[in-house]
Amino acid sequence: MKTYTNCPICEGGKFSSYLTCKDNTGSDESFNIVKCASCNFAFTNPIPTEQEIGKYYESDEYISHSNTNKGVVNLLYQKVRNYTLDKKVSLLTNLSSGKNLLDVGSGTGEFLDRTKQHNFIVQGIEPSVTARQQAISNFGLTVNEESFLPNLASATFDFITMWHVLEHVYHLNDRVAELKRLLKDDGHLLIAVPNLNSYDAKRYKEHWAAYDVPRHLYHFSEKDIDKLATKHGLQVTQTLPMKFDSFYVSMLSEKYKTGNTNLISAFLNGLSSNLKAKSEGGFSSQIYILKKAN
Repeated sequence: MKTYTNCPICEGGKFSSYLTCKDNTGSDESFNIVKCASCNFAFTNPIPTEQEIGKYYESDEYISHSNTNKGVVNLLYQKVRNYTLDKKVSLLTNLSSGKNLLDVGSGTGEFLDRTKQHNFIVQGIEPSVTARQQAISNFGLTVNEESFLPNLASATFDFITMWHVLEHVYHLNDRVAELKRLLKDDGHLLIAVPNLNSYDAKRYKEHWAAYDVPRHLYHFSEKDIDKLATKHGLQVTQTLPMKFDSFYVSMLSEKYKTGNTNLISAFLNGLSSNLKAKSEGGFSSQIYILKKAN
């Protein structure tokens, strides 16, 4: 195991215990989440070593790598994803006329394929061999492993996207600095992450599915994204909701908490999370649009 001695954002060295969560996707192991005493950033600590963490992704339950539609939760995920793919493409086209796109953590390639259909020039980065091979064989995409990032030319991309990926990145600051290097001066970096200040996070506590330990190394709030952006010469220009996430996360959280999916309860809690987002600290997951700071 690797133990953090300094906060990944502010470098502070004092932490307080926050939650202990169970890995519900395969190992059944428990992991601690701590909060930095200086900046309040929450992160899993300790975490598996970089050599060990890959095994925690080797499960049919981990849908972004397996693409399974087994069970009602995964089937609903697949149907909603098809709708949200078009929404993501619309978001990009409304931001800029640029077409050069890098998707970091591209999984099995559905987003890259959809943008390719809209005449984007696309590349992907995906650490999972299985997911990467699916993206290449199913869609004919250009997808490389993480070690390929330094080979990409600086100021190349109009868009860099990370859809629920930043919370997984082992070397957080190195990765953000690398993405800034690759982004054009007028480019957009889109980061989607869960929000630990949301209503559903507060309701489900240690059973909240979006903690997803140990795969999720960091547990962001809006302020954390702002601080991380500022640290690297970036600025958040927009924050947008991912309203479907509260329902999906609530379904998984119900299952983790009670052993049953409880669709009605999950739907009501997901709806409450969206309705209370303004007063409860934001939506279950949010998209942060970043640009290089002036």
